[in-house]
Amino acid sequence: MKDATAAIKGIRRAAKSRERADAARTKATDELRRYCKDAKEAGVPVTQIAQEAGLSRQGVYDLVAGRPSS
Repeated sequence: MKDATAAIKGIRRAAKSRERADAARTKATDELRRYCKDAKEAGVPVTQIAQEAGLSRQGVYDLVAGRPSS
């Protein structure tokens, strides 16, 4: 039988790591949204924004509108 204490510690460590990753993803998405909005307002074509961001054009529209990604 495996050590239950070690397993619980591992679960806690992984959960904290996941929380940090989720926070980093949220921050990065907010930053990308802001820059995409700035670029769109500056007249950059949505096609170019999508290419630079690694998104589809619809993904850019959804991101700028604040809709969650699927």
